[in-house]
Parts: sequence; structure tokens; C-alpha cells
Amino acid sequence: MSSSDTASRTDGRADDELRPVDFQRGWLDQAEGSCLVSFGRTRVLCAASFEAGVPRWRRDSGQGWVTAEYAMLPRSTSTRSSRESVRGRIGGRTHEISRLVGRSLRAVIDDAALGENTIQIDCDVLQADGGTRTAAITGAYLALADAVAWAKSEGLVSRGAEVLTDTVAAVSVGIVGGVPRLDLHYDDDVNADTDMNVVMTGSGSYVEVQGTAEQEPFDRDLLNRLLDLAAAGCSELTLLQRAALDAQ
Repeated sequence: MSSSDTASRTDGRADDELRPVDFQRGWLDQAEGSCLVSFGRTRVLCAASFEAGVPRWRRDSGQGWVTAEYAMLPRSTSTRSSRESVRGRIGGRTHEISRLVGRSLRAVIDDAALGENTIQIDCDVLQADGGTRTAAITGAYLALADAVAWAKSEGLVSRGAEVLTDTVAAVSVGIVGGVPRLDLHYDDDVNADTDMNVVMTGSGSYVEVQGTAEQEPFDRDLLNRLLDLAAAGCSELTLLQRAALDAQ
């Protein structure tokens, strides 16, 4: 993406520039699909587990199910946080992001082609520097794609079935000091007047838009500029995803 003439960010990027993105597929030996995704210093391990059968409420429907769980490791941030399992209660943020990841992946799945099988995605944040949910969604898609490919190779899903209908990726955008910025890292995020997460398919359709004015309300012009930034960012992430899948 092009450089910006505005004041530099703390990590040296232009306002319309993604952080360095890296996908390491097959990071886990035992999961049917896995990917360690890095958005700059944010790193999320995504694992996809393929299981025969579906939840009770979906039995005999002929349709499969994809769901997700999200969690942050105790030292993924600058200070240690207790594990939610030890505290005995899953936090609202964790529930909300888990549901978001699941919805995003289900947007590009043909449930009938998957058959009565379940793919469970686990997204664990190893290190957080902003944008953990968007990195999780983007990396989880690759883990999902590899799990689907594994199921086809094992004859658990028809080889000719088009289980994945599209790709899906996500990116954060925001307004910092009155300037729209793409892919917020922590320093951006804590200073943002507006923070937004955008999930899009590879064909350019929106799956979800989450936006909040943390300080000053924003107008339609700024909203359009943020959506344009997000669309460009998701398009670039889609190309990187496809390159990662073509690598082997």
C-alpha cells in the first residue's frame, strides 16, 4: 500500500499499511488443520479439529457445524492474567470474540457439503499487540481450509464437495488523532477515537462490522474512509492467505 504523509506511527508504518503478516500452516502435528498467524507482534495459534457428528439440535439435518473458541494465554500481555478456567468464569469479551470467529467462518461454509460433521476451531493468543480477534479470524480460515482438505483426503467428506464457498479475513481500522488508520497495534488502539473491526469475504462482501466511537462521534465521511481502508486491507490479506495455501 502507498505511504502516508501524516505523522508516523510508533511502529513506523504508514496510516494505510498493514503490519507484517505471516502464516505458518501445519504448526501443530496432531490437529487436522493449524496455523500460527502473526500480525506484527500479535501472534495467534489457530487449530482446527474435525469430529464426526454434530450437536444434538442439528442431528438428522444433513448439515455440518463449525464453531470456535478464543482465549488469551496468561502472559500474552505485559502483565500476567489469571486463566479464566481457574477463575471459574469465562469473561464476556472471550464469549463475544469466540462467537465472532465462529460466525465469520460459518459465512464461508456450505453446511450441506460438510455433511453431519463438526469442525471446532481453537484460537489461542500467544502474544497480544492489538488486533487479536482479526488475526484469529484470518488465521482460523487457513486452519479450517486445511481441516477440510484433510477430511477429503480421508474420505470423510466427498472429494468433489465445495465445502468452502469463499475465503474470509478480518482487519481493524480506527481514527487516531483525527486520522483513519489501518490494522491498529496496541499504541494505536489505546489512543483511538474510533475503533472498528471489519470481517469480509474474499469476494468483497461484508460479514460483520463492529465500530465504536470511544471519544468523539464520527460522521458518514469518516465511516466511508474507514470502510475503504478495511476493504483494501482485507483484500491484501486475502491475497496473502491464497499465497499461503498455494505454497504446498
